[in-house]
Amino acid sequence: MDLVTLGHEYALARRYTQSLYEDLSEAEVQWRPSPKSSGIAWHLGHQAAVNHFLLRNLVDAEPSLEPHFDAIFDAANPEEQRGNLPPLAEIIAYREAVAQRTQARLAALLAGARPAAQQLAQVLQPILGSLINHEYQHDCWVREVRAMLGRDQPDTVLSSRVRQVEGYWVLRWE
Repeated sequence: MDLVTLGHEYALARRYTQSLYEDLSEAEVQWRPSPKSSGIAWHLGHQAAVNHFLLRNLVDAEPSLEPHFDAIFDAANPEEQRGNLPPLAEIIAYREAVAQRTQARLAALLAGARPAAQQLAQVLQPILGSLINHEYQHDCWVREVRAMLGRDQPDTVLSSRVRQVEGYWVLRWE
């Protein structure tokens, strides 16, 4: 799948994620079904943290945007320690900053403004595809928490390229 299409799919995945939290209160987003589970806020931060980790470590070697978020949203952090999260507004600001950097990298590459553009395109394609699938993976878990809260579920992803595999949405490769 080409980078232009992947950029579009990245935007669709992020918009779908937004539809899963935009109607929820701060208390609902922060709520955890049990100490051995993660609330919606953690999943939202984790999606962005993985995006940032992969791109900063594999593409640009830049410093962390929010160093204190690195440990909070790391999946290696035991679930029992995933409480006491920042407010939703801070998590969303982090998500937006990460997405803007991702989109800027993609735009620069597509404009030919990056050194070794062909090599970087080969690196970025599977990374971006993986980030999209990771976004959808956590969206499935966010939907589960929404159901526990008694909230309706946005039941259709926005992309025609996404299919369910073993209960998870994945971007199919053409």
